[in-house]
Amino acid sequence: MGPGVPASQSAMNPQHKQSTRIVSVDILRGLTMLVMIFVNDLAEVKGLPWWTYHMPGHANGMTYVDVVFPAFLFILGMAIPLAVRKRLELGDSQWQLWIHVFLRSFSLVVLGLLLANASLVDPGLTGIPRGLWACLGLIGAILYWNVYPRQGGPQRLYRGLKYGGLCLLVLMFALFRRHASDGSVAWLDFRYWEILGLIGRAYLAACILYIPLRKKAWAPAALLAGLTLMSIASRLGWLPFLRHMPHAIWPFDSGELPSIVMAGIVCSTIFLESGIARTVRRKLIWGVGFTVLLVAAGAICTPLGISKNRATPTWCLYSAAIGTVLFMALYWIADVKGIQRWAAFMKPAGSNTLLTYLLPDLFYYSAGIAYLYLPAQLNAGWPGAVRSVVFTGLILAAAAVLTRWKVRLQL
Repeated sequence: MGPGVPASQSAMNPQHKQSTRIVSVDILRGLTMLVMIFVNDLAEVKGLPWWTYHMPGHANGMTYVDVVFPAFLFILGMAIPLAVRKRLELGDSQWQLWIHVFLRSFSLVVLGLLLANASLVDPGLTGIPRGLWACLGLIGAILYWNVYPRQGGPQRLYRGLKYGGLCLLVLMFALFRRHASDGSVAWLDFRYWEILGLIGRAYLAACILYIPLRKKAWAPAALLAGLTLMSIASRLGWLPFLRHMPHAIWPFDSGELPSIVMAGIVCSTIFLESGIARTVRRKLIWGVGFTVLLVAAGAICTPLGISKNRATPTWCLYSAAIGTVLFMALYWIADVKGIQRWAAFMKPAGSNTLLTYLLPDLFYYSAGIAYLYLPAQLNAGWPGAVRSVVFTGLILAAAAVLTRWKVRLQL
């Protein structure tokens, strides 16, 4: 909130110019990051109830784990209108804005490909162990995308760290080699782009649609409807050509992931813009109405299946509805009532998300290099679940310490 303006006052008066981050958005992002770290680590623990894992790809249904990835997409959508408006208010031209969008999307894809291919490194062909390749690549990424002070301090050292990190990252990609399924030597595998790469593509798709129409209050809802209809039509087999569109030139896929981002933009338009609803009461009414529409549309699409792995329309719509409900609750608690202390431990994860996202992989690969492995008792049952809770807490603590040390990543 703005200097000297209580959170509740700014939320009650949407016309007040907000100069800092929206607290509820950061809390929702931090909460999502917390759950993501936990469930990713928990995925390696055997013998837990079915609802602690992803729903199998062939099954119809969702667990809470299946909502984590779309929550990131939803929050990304919520941040897009705020980020676009801020850059334009700071003087960016349309050309500069689009350069930023494309560079950010490309950077997320690069990081996604780095993580997706780390397990495919062939030490014999690359010349370095798999874990070392991954760690060096991640360190290079952290050094390059770290936010260094623009004034004061050893600027020459900062530039050296930044571009040294870029050189290290490029070197790791240049060294990368793997064995393809046919036995031949190959470079990167572009079939899977990891979560970061998928987020980068969905972000680009949503921006291409939203930015030209951002001044139209009806545009986000209309675009969400269009993307959902495209997803339904593709699921029915009416748009078979979409499955053959090259990823490099068609970031929309069949509309599924961009639709979740667009749902976040709709939610942001309702709660964080003053054009649709000017009071908290009207915002909540609009938010409830939007949630009801999402749930109703998801129920109608249920015959097409409910599956994260198959990215069905119902999964997208239900995930967006859950994201809206969670944000409404956090908006009321944190921005309207100003109750924020309870979320302080999640603040670094919410405001320094990319670094927090990379820390678990950096830990796993570093542990592999040092041959540090947990006893079998901590990889099964409730002891394993407790281990995952402790691990999540340690990662959040590490993110808090690094954030305090001014290590902050920004694309």
